Amino acid sequence: MAQPKYITDIGKLTQIPESDREKLHRITDKFVFRVNDYYLNLIDWDNPDDPIRKLIIPNEDELGEYGRWDASDEDTNYVVEGCQHKYKSTALLIVSEVCGAYCRYCFRKRLFRNDVKEAVNNVEPGLQYIADHPEISNVLLTGGDSLILGTPKLRTIFERLRAIDHVKIIRLGSKMPVFNPMRIYEDEALLELIRTHSTTDKRIYVMAHINHPREITPEAKRGFEALHQAGAIVVNQTPVLRGINDDPAVLGELLDRLSWAGVTPYYFFVNRPVAGNKAFVLSLKEVYDIVEGAKARTSGLGKRVRLSMSHTSGKIEILAIEEGKAYLKYHQSRDNEYGKFMVLDCPDDASWFDDLPGNELHWKKPAKKSDKIVSVNSLDDMPQRGRKLMAGR
Repeated sequence: MAQPKYITDIGKLTQIPESDREKLHRITDKFVFRVNDYYLNLIDWDNPDDPIRKLIIPNEDELGEYGRWDASDEDTNYVVEGCQHKYKSTALLIVSEVCGAYCRYCFRKRLFRNDVKEAVNNVEPGLQYIADHPEISNVLLTGGDSLILGTPKLRTIFERLRAIDHVKIIRLGSKMPVFNPMRIYEDEALLELIRTHSTTDKRIYVMAHINHPREITPEAKRGFEALHQAGAIVVNQTPVLRGINDDPAVLGELLDRLSWAGVTPYYFFVNRPVAGNKAFVLSLKEVYDIVEGAKARTSGLGKRVRLSMSHTSGKIEILAIEEGKAYLKYHQSRDNEYGKFMVLDCPDDASWFDDLPGNELHWKKPAKKSDKIVSVNSLDDMPQRGRKLMAGR
């Protein structure tokens, strides 16, 4: 199976002037860099504002003071090493700390630090926890990218999950459908694995991360079709990002092209206030208006998408922002407040739930469920070099 060449040294990208590469090295010392030659070929190098370039090439704003490494306090969701359980019916297995490339806006960029180890090779404790909790019907394999795992490793996890009767849905969090679609359509063993374990009663979903319509290449569409033919259901989620997809026409085209390819538009997200993400920030009002403008350009199939914030307290759907007010609802809630409706003042510069006056009346910061998990927010801002250590060790 042919694979693209991976590059982790920004200095090897000769498309970037040498003087700029030297400046970018300072950034990649803190926020690591990884890309492959297939995805690099999507960039228009003559355009300094090319959105694909901005997705994966570091920018100097990354070193500005902004955000936290773990903006949604995921450290409080771990029940055992490698397994998060925030919402009643869904568990996460953090199975990888590597992706096909590293998006500069990534909300889990902490996983790529040398001094953080949240992903696990041994998923047995997580699998046992899931088996012991019959309320869990959905399991998301994520990280990092679940499809970075070799097919034999995925087979082992699939077989163990399918032996747990109450797990009806296996989700694969992945950007490989556009970072490296050949991983999908050239691996017949992967497709056969999905074909075996995605049935009419127990489905496999691929949770794709497609941010811009230019990522939907002929190769990507071939990957979508291979997944469909194998019985997987493919849905998409993307944050709305300044300089990448913050145009109603671009976002509307993304909705259309996803729908035409049989990929369900699932979520638009507000960019989380994560360290290094300053360049991508939009106000809540800007995001809402862009999304509504995009939805106005597409059919009812595209309009199925929901605009949400993945907050510490839950997924908060933005229903409307009008005349200085934000109309919100808990689409998911860690404190079992699903459907709770909120109307809060929305300052023009508010870009996150915490920026809305009175937000603190509607949630409380959770405590950790496991003392073995080290919060990256308590570590030095600059990652420590050296061997990764298991959380809590």
